[in-house]
Amino acid sequence: MHETLVLLAVLVLTTGAVLALAAIINGWIAPGPGRAKVLRPPVWGYGTLVSMAGIGTYLFVGPLQGPDMGNFPVAMSGMAVFAAGLYVQRRALKPGRARKTSS
Repeated sequence: MHETLVLLAVLVLTTGAVLALAAIINGWIAPGPGRAKVLRPPVWGYGTLVSMAGIGTYLFVGPLQGPDMGNFPVAMSGMAVFAAGLYVQRRALKPGRARKTSS
């Protein structure tokens, strides 16, 4: 069962990273109900990459590692990075700042 959970976690993290890179490089976001809300796809992509790194750290150092509590601070820092990524994703839903133009 452990191998199945690890494989599933790797699949989800890889899919998230690929979708994030598509948003950063091409500005493409997968179709769905939230697609229209994202005003800045590259920012959303960066937030997704940060989130995937955080949740990956949490999963592979925390619950999927075993009952060892020695890695608890590292796992919780992974959750903090995940929350920071979600914050960046949330910022992608708002318009960017207006830039001053020289005219």
